[in-house]
Amino acid sequence: MRTARFIIAPAASALLLAAHPGPVPAADEGPQITIYNQDFALVRQVRTLRLKEGENELRIGGVGALLEPESVVLRDRQDTKGLRIVEQRYEGDTLSQELLLRQHEGKVVAFQTINPVTGKREITSGRILRSGRSPRQGLVPDGGLVPDGELTPIVEVDGKIQFSLPGEPLFDAPGPRALLEPSLVWDLWTDRAGERALELSYLTTGAGWKATYNAVTSEKGDRFDLAGWVTLTNSSGASWENARIELLAGEVRKVQPVRARGMMLEAAAVDAPSPPPEVGERPFDEYHLYTLPRPVTLKDREVKQVEFCRGSDVSAARLYVYDGAMMGAYMGWNPEMALTRPDYGTQGGTRVATMLEFTNSKASGLGLPLPRGTIKVYRAEAGGSRRFVGESPLGHTATGEKVRLVLGSAFDLAGERRQTGYRVDSGKESAEESFEIKVRNHKKEPVEVRVVEHLYRRATWRIQASSDPYETIDSRTIEFRVKAPPDGEKVVTYQVRYSW
Repeated sequence: MRTARFIIAPAASALLLAAHPGPVPAADEGPQITIYNQDFALVRQVRTLRLKEGENELRIGGVGALLEPESVVLRDRQDTKGLRIVEQRYEGDTLSQELLLRQHEGKVVAFQTINPVTGKREITSGRILRSGRSPRQGLVPDGGLVPDGELTPIVEVDGKIQFSLPGEPLFDAPGPRALLEPSLVWDLWTDRAGERALELSYLTTGAGWKATYNAVTSEKGDRFDLAGWVTLTNSSGASWENARIELLAGEVRKVQPVRARGMMLEAAAVDAPSPPPEVGERPFDEYHLYTLPRPVTLKDREVKQVEFCRGSDVSAARLYVYDGAMMGAYMGWNPEMALTRPDYGTQGGTRVATMLEFTNSKASGLGLPLPRGTIKVYRAEAGGSRRFVGESPLGHTATGEKVRLVLGSAFDLAGERRQTGYRVDSGKESAEESFEIKVRNHKKEPVEVRVVEHLYRRATWRIQASSDPYETIDSRTIEFRVKAPPDGEKVVTYQVRYSW
């Protein structure tokens, strides 16, 4: 049988056809990249090729060194039964000095040196006994890659051996089949000649994205304008030209490389009206998918930012929260100590957290599912300048959910928490504990502070007495909302009874 060879070139994804008659097919769509916020991506590209009846060889370069070979899927979009893959392979050992040294082990190689006295180039010969490196990239059973293996080179020069290269090695020019970049190669068989729309998809690590939000609050008040940016990073070893990019927000379980066939995503072309189009968003399975409105070129080792959401005059409220119990100090304590040790949970801090609270809804000025990221908050000043006042992580936030951003600690507010009593009644299997919490306000206006208390000794409890009303947040947390007077102090007391 005759064999036709087809090569898809790397970065520009141009189509080069060798040994086949007829016109070159028209340009196909650019690659479609679905980037997950877990440092991997699904790459899909469609190319129209003219195949010959019988055996064909297809070689695609520019796929990057972090591709998962077992995730590769190549299929005919119209006729899935008319194309058979005889063999599929990934070639990742690209042309390099290390590779050529390894290939010349046991052979004599010319080395170029510079005479330190005359400055002239000199040539010496040596037999390479050991190249000095193991294969640059090796596949492991789960489809990953192992890094370079460093070894000391051994070269025989004039009957003596030395444990270093005597100079810069010189090699004959490589043949036309030298591998300049990682490539995928297929031996294909088809039952008919003609144009075929072939779809390639694969998973690769080294591509990721994250969201960053900039919020600017007004000079007075806490309403803010929000701009959300997506930062795309690519260190996969491949460059993608004019790619249609989708971003998947959510935690996809990926214990081992999975097959890409079940993960292929259909993306619609987006027209570009004026003003510039916005990022599209839609639910996908248990996640959310964001589609960038126009093709993006993402080169290897490039970081690129794209605006993906904007909110104006978003309603928000400033909160002050005193959560004085420093429970982190009791890591490693036996749970029984919560009942028997009076000092358990009594260590307290003084800082009062300042927070910004808003609801992710259309009524408040947003209403778009917000992917995980970081929000940086600025305060506008008279004259148009702004100051950075804090930042906070943001988890995946669905529409309608309430968000609290911890911006820092209030300078003019302080808290104090102390235990005023503790008694264990072993006969009745119960305990009583009481606390006094003070909130000091050094501002010139009254401030509402939310005092949070954790009932950590036992899940069964009852508040026997309290100086102020409280709200039950969950099975082990209560919250007092109190007003601290200007240049004054507010005292909160309560007594709790635990039983077991």
